[in-house]
Amino acid sequence: MKLYIYEHCPFCVKARMIFGLKNLPIELVVMQNDDEATPNKLVGQKTAPILQKQDGSAMPESMDIVRFVDQQDGEPLIVGKTNSAINDWLRHINGYVNKLLLPRIAEAPFAEFATPEARHYFRTKKQASIGNFEELMQHAPGFIKNVSEDLRQLDKLIVKPNAVNGELSEDDFNLFPLLRSLTLVNGIEWPTRVADYRDNMAKQTQVNLLSSIAQ
Repeated sequence: MKLYIYEHCPFCVKARMIFGLKNLPIELVVMQNDDEATPNKLVGQKTAPILQKQDGSAMPESMDIVRFVDQQDGEPLIVGKTNSAINDWLRHINGYVNKLLLPRIAEAPFAEFATPEARHYFRTKKQASIGNFEELMQHAPGFIKNVSEDLRQLDKLIVKPNAVNGELSEDDFNLFPLLRSLTLVNGIEWPTRVADYRDNMAKQTQVNLLSSIAQ
């Protein structure tokens, strides 16, 4: 099977996680960010991730991919209950965090930006939705302070380092991708339990953190 992704994309991380957790082989194909033809050919729209199954058919939507892969062997890993407090926390931080992340993503050495055209495509699209990146970077210290405070609140909700609620649940597939994205940002203060969870999930899922290219 092939998984078409962008390296920076948290939705793509969700899909990658299940293959790592189940130790299943998957061919990762990084699309260029301005490549509209490939996803349109596969599923009729520009989106990521896309799973191309062994029979050649293709499936979009990250959690649909996760559930499909998890059920294939009849031994699902996602058996835990979700916690509404995690959902509330994610809704809150997702209200502003892209203003911190997207300007950094646009400058990072991700494979989907291998050409100047692909990087320009990303910048143009995202600035149209959230505002000028240079102006947003001027507000970064305030966003970093807010994120650090929000992570202190999250620290109280972490039950175990290998599953936020104690057993692997869909909350893990929503939470870890965001925490992984935040490792692109220098200056964030990581509470102990959140950092342990972040690092353990990266190891379990075989999805790299972004600390080595942090800005």
